[in-house]
Amino acid sequence: MTIDKSAATFSSSSILFYLNGKRMTVESPDLDMTLLQYLRSIGLTGTKLGCGEGGCGACTVMVSRYDAVEASIIHTSVNACLCPLYTVDGKHVITVEGLGTAKNPHPVQERIALLHGSQCGFCTPGFVMSLYTLLRNNPTPNEREIEECFDGNLCRCTGYRPILDAAKTFADQAWKRGTTVNQDGSVRAKEADGSAGEGGCGIDGCCRLQKSAVGEAPFSVRDPVAPYSATNGTNGTIGTNGTIGTNATNGTNATNGCCGGKTNGVCCKSQEKSQDKDNLAEIEKAQVISRFQTYDPTQELIFPPFLIRYCKGKTAVGDDNNEPQMKPLAITAKDPATSWCQRFYRPLTLPGLLEILRDYPEAKLVAGNSEVGVEIKLKRAKFATQVYVNDIPELRQITEHADSVSFGANITLAHFEHTLDRLIAKHGRQRTQSLAALRDNLRYFAGNQIRNVATIAGNIATASPISDLNPVFMAAGAHVTLVSQAQKQKQRQVPMSEFFLGYRRTAMQPGEVLLAVTVPLNARGECVRAFKQAKRKDDDIAIVTCGLRIRVGAANVVEDVAFAFGGMAPTTVLAKNAMAAALGGTWGDRALLDRMLAACQDEMRLDYTVPGGMAEYRTALTTSFLFKFWAVTCSDLEVACAEAAHAAEMVQDDAERMLSKGQQEYASVADRAIVGKGVQHLAALRQTTGEARYIDDMPAVHGELAMALVMSPHAHAQIVSIDAAKALAVDGVHSVLTWRDVPGENKWNIFHDEEILPSEEVHYVGQPVALVLADSQKLAQSAARLVCVVYEPLPAILGVREAAQKGAWFDEVRQLQNGDVDAAFAEADSVFEGESYCGPQEHFYLETMGSITVPKGEDGEFDVYASTQNPTEAQMVCAEVLGVSASRIVCHVKRMGGGFGGKESRSVLLSAFTTLGAHHSNRSVRLVLDRDEDMQISGQRHPFYGQWKVGVSRTGQLLALRARIFSNGGFSHDLSIGVLERAVSHIDNCYRIPNTDIVGRVCRTNTQSNTAFRSFGGCQGMLMLESMLCEVADKLRMPVEQLREANMYRVGDVTPFSQPLDSDWNVPQMWAQMKERACFAERRIEVDAFNARSRFRKRGLSLLPTKFGISFGVKHLNQGMALVHVYMDGSVLVAHGGTEMGQGLHTKMAMVAAETLELPLDAIFISETATNTAANTSPTAASASSDLNGFAVYNACKELADRLRPYRESMKGEPFKKITKVAYLDRCNLTAAGHYKVPDIGFNWQKNEGLLYFYFTQGVALAEVELDTLTGAHTTLRVDIIMDVGKSLNKAIDVGQIEGAFAQGQGWATTEEFLYFPGGRLFTQGPGNYKIPSAMDIPRDFRVSLLEGADTSMLKTIFSSKGIGEPPLFLGASVFFALRDAVLAARKHSAVPVEQLPTLHLEAPATPEILRLACEDELVEMARIPTALKEGRVPFTVRI
Repeated sequence: MTIDKSAATFSSSSILFYLNGKRMTVESPDLDMTLLQYLRSIGLTGTKLGCGEGGCGACTVMVSRYDAVEASIIHTSVNACLCPLYTVDGKHVITVEGLGTAKNPHPVQERIALLHGSQCGFCTPGFVMSLYTLLRNNPTPNEREIEECFDGNLCRCTGYRPILDAAKTFADQAWKRGTTVNQDGSVRAKEADGSAGEGGCGIDGCCRLQKSAVGEAPFSVRDPVAPYSATNGTNGTIGTNGTIGTNATNGTNATNGCCGGKTNGVCCKSQEKSQDKDNLAEIEKAQVISRFQTYDPTQELIFPPFLIRYCKGKTAVGDDNNEPQMKPLAITAKDPATSWCQRFYRPLTLPGLLEILRDYPEAKLVAGNSEVGVEIKLKRAKFATQVYVNDIPELRQITEHADSVSFGANITLAHFEHTLDRLIAKHGRQRTQSLAALRDNLRYFAGNQIRNVATIAGNIATASPISDLNPVFMAAGAHVTLVSQAQKQKQRQVPMSEFFLGYRRTAMQPGEVLLAVTVPLNARGECVRAFKQAKRKDDDIAIVTCGLRIRVGAANVVEDVAFAFGGMAPTTVLAKNAMAAALGGTWGDRALLDRMLAACQDEMRLDYTVPGGMAEYRTALTTSFLFKFWAVTCSDLEVACAEAAHAAEMVQDDAERMLSKGQQEYASVADRAIVGKGVQHLAALRQTTGEARYIDDMPAVHGELAMALVMSPHAHAQIVSIDAAKALAVDGVHSVLTWRDVPGENKWNIFHDEEILPSEEVHYVGQPVALVLADSQKLAQSAARLVCVVYEPLPAILGVREAAQKGAWFDEVRQLQNGDVDAAFAEADSVFEGESYCGPQEHFYLETMGSITVPKGEDGEFDVYASTQNPTEAQMVCAEVLGVSASRIVCHVKRMGGGFGGKESRSVLLSAFTTLGAHHSNRSVRLVLDRDEDMQISGQRHPFYGQWKVGVSRTGQLLALRARIFSNGGFSHDLSIGVLERAVSHIDNCYRIPNTDIVGRVCRTNTQSNTAFRSFGGCQGMLMLESMLCEVADKLRMPVEQLREANMYRVGDVTPFSQPLDSDWNVPQMWAQMKERACFAERRIEVDAFNARSRFRKRGLSLLPTKFGISFGVKHLNQGMALVHVYMDGSVLVAHGGTEMGQGLHTKMAMVAAETLELPLDAIFISETATNTAANTSPTAASASSDLNGFAVYNACKELADRLRPYRESMKGEPFKKITKVAYLDRCNLTAAGHYKVPDIGFNWQKNEGLLYFYFTQGVALAEVELDTLTGAHTTLRVDIIMDVGKSLNKAIDVGQIEGAFAQGQGWATTEEFLYFPGGRLFTQGPGNYKIPSAMDIPRDFRVSLLEGADTSMLKTIFSSKGIGEPPLFLGASVFFALRDAVLAARKHSAVPVEQLPTLHLEAPATPEILRLACEDELVEMARIPTALKEGRVPFTVRI
């Protein structure tokens, strides 16, 4: 290592830290290595890579440090993906593995697992660590603190509700004293007087928290279609770990049968309600909670005392005790050619830092690495010299002056928050208004993990134009203090108003360091506020942010003013014209307000093509914020004006939101021992402890190579040449493969219209053109950028509207015609026409797509390990690519970290790539996509555009519909025809339309091939229809719910695809139940009353049904298979054709096997899905996997049960292990294969005849929202759902599927906007720009019920259950339609009479931008860009 002259005082190149209690030393750490990469490289794979930019929280770990300034130990949750390894010197890192194991879990891990908080499990370790960190800092947090600790964590599966439920058990350790479950789903301790109330008494095994044991009966196999009578059942019970046991009593320590009168001297049995009237969801939850282990914070891993001495520099040094000491660091890159940093320094003092900057004045200073890390990851940024400054105590000083407070530049935002709270409490609200404004904006600044490491100097020094804090600092009159070695460490001060010189340019001179930020305290008559608007309320960067300040004197004359905005220019700016308009005016004078708004509007107007887009919206936000500020400050100053009366509305969005709560309701299961019970996911504990393995967690095989992709930069282009010479010249690069290296078939997918690797043309930005094999992922990716591909650009089409206009579509047409549409139009009282659009949606499974192919070394055999929903297609395509038989390829799927349809077909391409690489290298090859790569390549939900014409009677009866619908299929067919078929067949939703002419086409565009996504076209078809109904209802002047109810199907009606509705049609029943149970009529009155008295906040209500057909559209896919082995020790191994992606399929299949074989659940094991044990399988999709594989498992188990019956009957009372041993010795075959095919299925699209769907899963949702009409931000106040799932296989898992699907549908319809640059490059490439719902976006009150008592006689499914994965997703659109209802209320205040306004046309997703601009008020009209200024110009980003 070379040490420069400036670094003479730097004497170390090694780092020392503790990891899960063990001391670790790393010599000269790789400067490119993050903490996440290090952890995974040493086998701690529980910490996951979800995005690589600190936006999802999957990589969360706890880092503890000793703060010498505060003389305390600080525990922080951090994103390991952004944490350079060298930053943990002197710290203690705790990962999910350091907490516990599946056999001995930490209470956090236990509770999240047992209360159903883990589905796919990929995000789970991050949630565990966020909650764990909170508890280390505060062992008794309140519920709000618990909710907010997750604001940096994303989950795509659960809908967050069960995670929050589990976490909130730490807020009140009710399980210590006995529990009850409130009606709102929360857990409550017994009363203070010691009474048990309706809960348990607190004794383990309390009989009030038990289920009655089922009596013993002779062994028999039951028909899975017919109901099961308890009289012929077995004595199955739910054990303490959620599994089913055969003990006569339930749970642990329950043998006494009651509490022993230890509660008030009364046996709790005497207080017990009738079991039949109990809500099983509450009972199961109480059972689990009563068994929680005690959380004892004194038993946690301590902060190593040595590290305190190490950080203080007081370690023992001597001949006998030579402990290492914390020293400044100086490290040189091991490979300067590929490293993003050539030399690195970590000083420990300010003089040391200034000395380095004297010699390297252009060095990059890094503290939290939250911005630099993203630049390196996504922009491939490089910095010759980097200096880490977070261990310098002089930069973390806080000094209070008489009239101001100076904050050290390097205090973290989390520390800043707590300090602001303290100062506000100390000095009072008036003097600390600027500090309070800073605190308000900090609340929604990124997530906890970012706030824990990012510093206040970060966005100041980088001159971020969208900083949340810079506008507030500027408005507050703050100044920065700078210091440098060149000035002999003299300090200079620069006002924030003069600090920002341009885009990413500041007044800092080379070699200067930002020492502190000083914020003045406020004087009498001064008012300060901050406002921010983002795409998502929590953990999101600002669209527009501002800090606004005035000071008034006598008679409310404005003496000083500052209006600062971010997001409106290349840097933070002052609205000087608006400030000039205000200065000297009388605050409260309406004329002054008008002058300010006009001036602000004029100087903040943006060009249509402005970077970042949203020109009209951003302009409207500036005046909306100024208007809010006016109203609030007039109220604070007690100035009489009309706007002051609405001040409470203006700040309500920034007030404390109510805590979320959930309620689940389903009835007890009396007719089965196992099936139907709410057993938790069988892998949940392994997922919460980090033991569950995913593709990239598999240890590397010796000699394994990494693969990287050479990706097209063009949307459409001719490939002229490919030159890989520069890449191949790099040491460690083994080969670069192109289409010429494919030995077999280079085309794939159903229509064989897509090349594995393109030979002549590329068809979208990001299309893989070549494959690079190298010794490491970093090397492979670096080499991929050296491959020179010459292109000749060709014309491209991106959007579905443009494609439809130009006739750019595939040949296939799907049409449903019934009756005489034209005649019905002629007879109709009204005929309306319109159009509908819904955008794409990214799957955002937390585990990106990946594949590993391992050659077996003989006979051309390969093992493919893939994150795929379709192992059979992966097997077949890999075989075709190599030109070998499928029997040579075995595809293995252990589990996926989410799929949602996105891994049904597009994942196959990765397996083809790795298999091709393994074939040529004869070595194992691994390819796991980065998040941005995955989003560019994988394909999304299809955008749909439709034109409709509808005839109705004056009473609202639908008479005829003509619809022309178009989907954006992308560049190839993929599964687009199937998606189109489901959209066309779901455009009726739940309504009878006697005359229909529906035609659908798939458009061909130059985007990635869009693919399957949960609901698979059904939600698009239903949304288009429901949007039409809303517009028709507006034109008819009737409530849309009335229109829906008037046209709802009844039993016996026939759908447009010729399928009669039988007695399984339950939507009318659920609709009526919802209206009654959720008090629809009363709440409609309340919402209308709220809207009448609230001017700028509006509420909306929407009652929405859904009908989702269950079956594959391709007949031959409607089959399942299973293979079941019973071993001599009585254990059972089940293999089936379905894959586990978090939906609980393996759990349900194990329950079916246990029920059928009359065994406890823990006797059943499912290892993986593999094509050598389950051949010719259908993809795990279409919500049919439980049906298909469940019956196959049942059939196999029934055969085994029949074989074993003579032995069980002759050996009554003997353990199953002994029975199976005897059967084996008697040469009984203990292996059985099961197969199932759906009867009667098959549909002819040309003739419109046959059975398209085996049955329908149905539901109804009622959503209530509140909309801030000045910003477009909204809160989902409450959602009620009733879902018909037949006789559920696992009610708790099905409830989880409902909640998760709803959240995904809510995101699709509101926040998840998928945007492209006009040239075809994806703009929304990660969580920074693409916003799935967070834990704070879900309904504040979320109630889910399962329909009970419905007629299931027509259901010929496994145990009369129904598929549930996809059907609830469309109900998330109830939030979209509730928002539409709120916008309608807002439009009543428009200057234009409502009857003269155009019918409200709302397109999904209804982002804050869409909602704000739809409100049609004066501020929006001021912000409108004239059409003439838009013509012929292309905006910054486009929807497709």
